[in-house]
Amino acid sequence: MQIFIDSADAKELAALAGSGLVDGVTTNPSLVAKAGGDFFETLKAICAAVPGPVSAEVVAQDAEGMIAEGRKLRQTAENIVVKLPLTPEGLKACKALTAEGCPTNVTLCFSAMQALLAAKAGATYISPFLGRLDDIGADGMELIREIRAIYDNYGFDTQILAASIRSGAHVRDAALAGADCATLPPAVFKSLYKHALTDSGLEAFLKDWKATGQSIL
Repeated sequence: MQIFIDSADAKELAALAGSGLVDGVTTNPSLVAKAGGDFFETLKAICAAVPGPVSAEVVAQDAEGMIAEGRKLRQTAENIVVKLPLTPEGLKACKALTAEGCPTNVTLCFSAMQALLAAKAGATYISPFLGRLDDIGADGMELIREIRAIYDNYGFDTQILAASIRSGAHVRDAALAGADCATLPPAVFKSLYKHALTDSGLEAFLKDWKATGQSIL
C-alpha cells in the first residue's frame, strides 16, 4: 500500500520524505490555510521535497472554473494531481481533465455509488473519508471493501486512497480491506514505527552488547 502524508507543511514533509517511505502528499484548502504563506510557493516546495503525486485542490464550484484552476495547478509541477470535489460539477471537471491527460483525485467520497461515478469519470484516485464516517456511526472500512469489490468487478483503474485516517489501526484495516493508498496525518505516520516491545527489546539487546565490551567498528 502506498503511504501519502496529509499536510501542507513543506518543511515537515521534506523531513518525513527523508525516511524513503513516503509515496506522495495530499493537501486541501484547510491544510493550506493552516500552513500560511503563498499557496503556489508552498506547492512548489512540497513537490520538490516529495517526488510522488501531490494532490492540490481546486476551490471553484463550477466545472468550467475547476477545469481552469486545475490547468493552472498542473503548471506548478509535473507531479501535481488535481483534487476535485465529488459533486456533479466536480465529476464533469474530472472527465474533462482526465481527457487532457491530467491526473485527478476525487475527494469527499462517502458512498460506494459516489465512488462508482468517480471511476466512470476517469478519476486517478478516489478518496473515501473513513474517520468522518466513523464519527457519525457508519463503518468507514466497510466502504473501502465495497469500493474494492466494485472496482475489481469492472476492472476500473481508479486507485482507492483511504483518507480521514485517525490511527494506525485505520491504516492496518485499510490495507487489509484492499486500499491502494492511505493518506496520513504526520503524527499517525510517526506512530506506525512505535511498539513498546520494540523499544524494550532494543534496550535489552544494547545492554547485553555493552556488557561484552566489544565494538563492531
